[in-house]
Amino acid sequence: MPTDTAKSTAGQAQALWMSTIAFTVCFAVWTIFAIIGVQIKQQLNLNETQFGLLVGTPILTGSLIRIFLGIWTDQYGGRRVYTVVMLAAALATFLLTYAETYTEFLIAALGVGIAGGSFAVGIAYVSRWYPPEKQGTALGIFGAGNVGAAVTKFIAPFVMVAYGWQVTAQVWAVAIALMGIIFWFFTKEDPVEMARRAKGARPRSAWLELDALKNIQVWRFSLYYFFAFGAFVALALWLPRYLIGVYGLDITTAGMIGAAYSVPASLFRAYGGHLSDKYGARRIMYWMFGVSVLVTFILAYPPTTYTVEGIKGPITFHMATGVVTFTALIFVLGFFMSLGKAAVYKHIPVYYPQNVGAVGGLVGMIGGLGGFVLPITFGVLNDLTGIWTSCFMLLFLIAAISLAWMHFAIRRMEREAFEPTLRKLPQFPEMQPIHEEKHVGALSGHVLDEWKPEDPAFWEAKGRAIARRNLWISIPALLLAFAVWMVWSVVVAKLPAVGFKFSTDQLFWLAAMPGLSGATLRIFYSFMPPIFGGRLWTSISTWSLMIPAVGIGLAVQSPDTPYIFFLTLSLLCGFGGGNFASSMANISFFFRKAEKGNALALNAGLGNLGVSVVQFVIPLVITAGVFGWFGGEPQVANDGTRLWLQNAGFIWVPFIAISATAAWFGMNDIADMRASFADQAVIFKRKHNWLMCWLYTGTFGSFIGYSAGFPLLAKTMFPQVDSLKFIFLGPLIGALSRSATGWLSDRYGGGRVTFWVFTLMIAAVAGVLYFLGIKDQPHAFWGFFAMFMLLFFATGVGNASTFQMIPAIMRAELVRLEPGMSIDVRQKQAEMESAAIIGFTSAVAAYGAFFIPKSYGTSISLTGGPEMALWGFMGFYVTCVAITWWFYTRRGGLLHDIEHGTSLPPSAPRPPVAPQPAE
Repeated sequence: MPTDTAKSTAGQAQALWMSTIAFTVCFAVWTIFAIIGVQIKQQLNLNETQFGLLVGTPILTGSLIRIFLGIWTDQYGGRRVYTVVMLAAALATFLLTYAETYTEFLIAALGVGIAGGSFAVGIAYVSRWYPPEKQGTALGIFGAGNVGAAVTKFIAPFVMVAYGWQVTAQVWAVAIALMGIIFWFFTKEDPVEMARRAKGARPRSAWLELDALKNIQVWRFSLYYFFAFGAFVALALWLPRYLIGVYGLDITTAGMIGAAYSVPASLFRAYGGHLSDKYGARRIMYWMFGVSVLVTFILAYPPTTYTVEGIKGPITFHMATGVVTFTALIFVLGFFMSLGKAAVYKHIPVYYPQNVGAVGGLVGMIGGLGGFVLPITFGVLNDLTGIWTSCFMLLFLIAAISLAWMHFAIRRMEREAFEPTLRKLPQFPEMQPIHEEKHVGALSGHVLDEWKPEDPAFWEAKGRAIARRNLWISIPALLLAFAVWMVWSVVVAKLPAVGFKFSTDQLFWLAAMPGLSGATLRIFYSFMPPIFGGRLWTSISTWSLMIPAVGIGLAVQSPDTPYIFFLTLSLLCGFGGGNFASSMANISFFFRKAEKGNALALNAGLGNLGVSVVQFVIPLVITAGVFGWFGGEPQVANDGTRLWLQNAGFIWVPFIAISATAAWFGMNDIADMRASFADQAVIFKRKHNWLMCWLYTGTFGSFIGYSAGFPLLAKTMFPQVDSLKFIFLGPLIGALSRSATGWLSDRYGGGRVTFWVFTLMIAAVAGVLYFLGIKDQPHAFWGFFAMFMLLFFATGVGNASTFQMIPAIMRAELVRLEPGMSIDVRQKQAEMESAAIIGFTSAVAAYGAFFIPKSYGTSISLTGGPEMALWGFMGFYVTCVAITWWFYTRRGGLLHDIEHGTSLPPSAPRPPVAPQPAE
């Protein structure tokens, strides 16, 4: 970082103000669809979801390109990159006026979004002109360019009403083009770029620019910015539509109120930077999240009419947020979000001075993606729930999670700093006078201060017994987690029979949402045992299953229960899906290398049986009053039979309580259990990590997705068959084939087995399509059922074979990537990377539990049948066959010689290999 003397004060001011003005213009163009989109919506007769996608598409482009523009700014300087961005956005905005169809508008919107990438360029460019103690204020002033959204909302409605949306777009295109030209002629290269050119040095490579992204705090900052900035952009785009729909305002008035939100959320960003410099960014972020949680909770409360039985009769009153109160609250929300945006970016140039473009680009990209994803989600939530305030319900959830994560991260840091002192204190303060050295840790009991599983004497004496006890307590907890995760796969098939008037697409949403939330939670849950301790986290995560279990039991007892309540419960069932990652991470620490694979196989395989258990148990328990009067009255189905559908949730409650209690009293924490995210983050540079994510999605993603969607699909396609009696067999076959066919991969090679697994899956999907085509014929169901059993069998074999491939791939790859490592160090590195890849691929693949049921629902909604989704799955498996053959099993593939027994053993001397860059 250049010294202050090398920076001209005039140059600083010129760079800051020109960048801020340019960013204001870029932001005005970036959010233009918030205004012209309303007229385009009427012109094309778009629904809410289509409108949300159109409004969000420019945000997608502007977000995704930020990381690349940030890197290029670090490499080539902000002046030239900024200018090119503005001219490209001007061209795209002008060409927008020639669009006629919805598809053409979406393509044009992608080009308009280039303007949003200017943020990453400006952050890197401006930060290079200022010392650390002034960067908060400088970047806050620059970020105030967000006011461009208010400029668009304030001016564009008048231009559009007078001249139409086409002229509005042309005026905005000319403005950004002129700004690009002015910026080029009235700014200078930043000091860092000038110094690099003076030395004749080459720009840093992109890999070096991306190196800082392995730090977990970068991704945590991204979540904070997802709310502070992403939610700001989303609301800036959504508010005019919201105000028109909720309060019946005209477009001009709605635009003015939208500006009342955008102005404070933009201009006060500069003040947030000043406060961060003066009082510290952490304090400002606490204020931002605390106030945001409160305000979004109030805004999320839908208009409600209450009737209270009073002494003299019913008393009825109505609660709703009026337009004046709404405007005041949204102003407060915008103000504190503006402070938070500045506080997040205060950290980046201070801690990553050489990577401001890359880190700022990533954080800005994730934040910008919030501006793309959230408007679409707002539209989807409106269509699904019919509640306008559902958008603020979602924002409340994001703010609360962000606040909790930030607070726990800070508390963990503080706890680690004072851990040695705290551990020396007595259990209770009144014992201080008699507390001696010998009493330290004497009552802790569950914390293993010494854990040496690789020491044979330690392992035989007590290590194996402790490890096995933790394993056998973990297995039923994980089985229950899978059961709760998949409970909706059975429940949704019975809801129409007891009076719930949900559409087929809504039912598939309920089956799909646990997969979405469970897969997402896996990413975070894998880091929880080292933070909280395996014993505490297993107990907490198991107790958390009570929420969806009890909630389902209560919700299904009344057909008047709102759909949004069911949707929330389906999301909360994702707690069960997330538990897999933390359970596997925790158990892996207990076992020595020689027994780790078997222990993890038992934990995962028997845990997977929870899917089959839920599909076998629920059809039985809903036919009887298992809990008597305590369980509630039965529902009468359409055919006159009595069903206790609430038992689908209540049946797990006692077992959850027993399992969580056993975890608390029977499991252990390992004192030195630590998992370094930075060490494991190297996998994101490995090509084969991403390839195996693709392949494991084809195996485990298919297993869990078919498990979630098969019951409802069978019931929908063959309503005349009582298929719920048999559907548990699919997950059972998949779980057993995973544990029983591992020897195939050991004998013939995981790559070859995986190749034939996907070939078999292609044939099985073709069989499913065939029997669906003749579904009205006798015995068509049994052909359909047999093909799905074949699919489940293949997925189980593939789950084992793909996991067998990963260690073999990394052992072979590290010979090329790290030729200078000793054999022992390379082996240890391969084991570490293999474990990290296994964990990451399991998280990615779990999204199959969302996409497969949702694909069925979408296909049925659009075409009347699931065939379109099945053809898509078949195409995906074709790509898996191609990837497996090309990269791994063909002659010359990475695993060909290993699996055919013609490669050198790992410990054999090898010829020198030229160093290669990491992938």
